[in-house]
This record gives sequence, structure tokens and C-alpha cells, in this order.
Amino acid sequence: MPDTTALDQATSMIEKAWGQPIEALEALAVRRPCDDPLLRSAMHIRTALAITDNAVTVHQDRLHALTRPGYVPAFYEPDRIVNSAADLRVALAESVTYVQSIRRVVEAREAAATADRGPATHLSRAAVARSGLAPPSPGRVPDQPAPAAVVSRSAPSPGPRR
Repeated sequence: MPDTTALDQATSMIEKAWGQPIEALEALAVRRPCDDPLLRSAMHIRTALAITDNAVTVHQDRLHALTRPGYVPAFYEPDRIVNSAADLRVALAESVTYVQSIRRVVEAREAAATADRGPATHLSRAAVARSGLAPPSPGRVPDQPAPAAVVSRSAPSPGPRR
């Protein structure tokens, strides 16, 4: 059995990503949820992981009790052993899924933090400049009318239109 649980891994990931102890982050996620929705999401996933981690411990203890050395199970206990093993596998799979979910939230936070420095900012500035919302460039005189278009008569058409 590993020394660190999935809950410990998730806690260390969250603490490392936000740079604060988990107790302070729990308070932040509850008091100001709109300030950092990714933190709130990570904390919700961590709460579900805590429940699943407890279920893993219960199933492991039950399985260890049913398969301890020197213990001869009764005729009905093999079903309990199989069910406990299946429940343990499900709980472990859920734990892995929750840890991966927290990892994705942390990656999204990192991507959002680097998005301000990436090409998206440059592209958004270019789009604003093209839209006319940008301040006028220094070489152009504001309020200068555009040159008029030359209008000429078109040639007569060869016949009636249909």
C-alpha cells in the first residue's frame, strides 16, 4: 500500500499551484468564490476525492479483514471478498479520475496565466486596431475627410433586362 494517498497528491498539487496551504485556500474558495472559479472547482473536486479516499480506506480494511493470514472464510464470505475487491477497484478508479480532474484544473489555471503573455493578446490588440476602436495613429490627422470617389456614367446596356 503506498504511503501517499490520492487525497495527499491532490492536496499537494493544489497547494503548489496556488502557493498557499490548503486551509487558507479552502477559506478563499468559500468566502470569495467568484474571485477564482478554478480554485473553487479544484476544491469541489478535492472534497469529492476526500469522500472517495475514505471509501478506499474502508474497502481496503474490509478486504484485509476477510483475507488475513490464518483466517478461514465461511461459505458465504467469498462473495463478500469478491464484492469488496470490486468496490475497492471502483473507488480507486474514481480517485484516479478525481486526481486527473484536479490536474486539468491546475493546467487550465497555468494556461490562463500565460494567455496574457501569449499570441492571443497580440491578436486581440490587432483586432481592436482594425475595428477602429484604437486611438488614431500619430501620422494621421483626425477629422480629415476621405477623398471623394470618382463617379462616371456607365455605358448603356445593349437591351432590356429580364
